[in-house]
Amino acid sequence: MVDFITESDIIAGVQIVTMPQFADERGVFSEIFRKEWFPQVSWEKIQSNRSISKANVLRGLHYHFHQVDYWFVPHGEIRAGLLDLRPNSPTFKQTQTIDMGGDNNLGLFIPVGVAHGFYALTDCTLIYYVNNYYNNSDEFGVAWNDPALGLDWGNSGEPLVSDRDMNNPYMADIPADKMPK
Repeated sequence: MVDFITESDIIAGVQIVTMPQFADERGVFSEIFRKEWFPQVSWEKIQSNRSISKANVLRGLHYHFHQVDYWFVPHGEIRAGLLDLRPNSPTFKQTQTIDMGGDNNLGLFIPVGVAHGFYALTDCTLIYYVNNYYNNSDEFGVAWNDPALGLDWGNSGEPLVSDRDMNNPYMADIPADKMPK
């Protein structure tokens, strides 16, 4: 593993990339992604996406059976929320939040079976790479506000949430066939 990549001490398999930055009078340079950083994953079907959100938007929680995510925030600040839904994981049902963007020049690797979402602390842009092309049959959700999760989104009021995400089930109500293996 590269020395600026660490594994989360809360959720197994989640990796946090503290990207080195090289600055001079012209500005700053930083690599944000190399597929070699994550050799445990095939990146043959890599897709990159951009999500622009207004402050106070909450997206998620989403999870997949056949896709990992790698996130980077080039503009603004978010609080990422994670939930381990893998029943065979040593960190099953553990949650974590990670502030990204602004002064936190981080990348976030999210393995299959870890639900993920974010709250836009400011207007923001999230760039994310996935290792499989979009397939809506591999898109599942968990309620962002499930009290059993205890995720601290850091928002002061009701966030702006899509209808789809408002209708995600609580973790306890996810059918067995919709849980990661």
